[in-house]
Amino acid sequence: MTSPLIDLLRRVSRALGFETVDSFPPGHAYARTRWNAAYFDIASDVKPDEIERRICDAIANTPLVFAHISNPTPRMQRALFGVIEQRLRHRHQRDAAQLAALLIKAYASRDIPEAMPGLRNVIADTANEEAGVRIQAVLDFLNSVQSPFDVIEMRH
Repeated sequence: MTSPLIDLLRRVSRALGFETVDSFPPGHAYARTRWNAAYFDIASDVKPDEIERRICDAIANTPLVFAHISNPTPRMQRALFGVIEQRLRHRHQRDAAQLAALLIKAYASRDIPEAMPGLRNVIADTANEEAGVRIQAVLDFLNSVQSPFDVIEMRH
């Protein structure tokens, strides 16, 4: 008897934004993308485009939060690419390498959408190499792609 009442209260709570979400709504193009809600305080009434923007802002400000996202969207990946590019430009190799390692870990999932053509192949081709070799391959690839960080995303 209490189960229908609890279900109703949960739906109302979610609709009013009292809950924190950890994924896009069912049916969304990136419904497989998940994040740890403890790191991204996003109310349940926030629209998907705004959710993605907030997560990208969080990545730009604190890039290590990327580790708490599974199957990040291409836009989220591009936010990380931007931080990696910035770190490389300022000669912070160790920081860039740490972020490239997060990217490699994210691509362990077959469900992650490829944000930059060829990146999945670079990561797959180095699967049997040591971590340092894999990280350097990813950094070399990102450096070799012409303007990979200046991608302008079109709004639909």
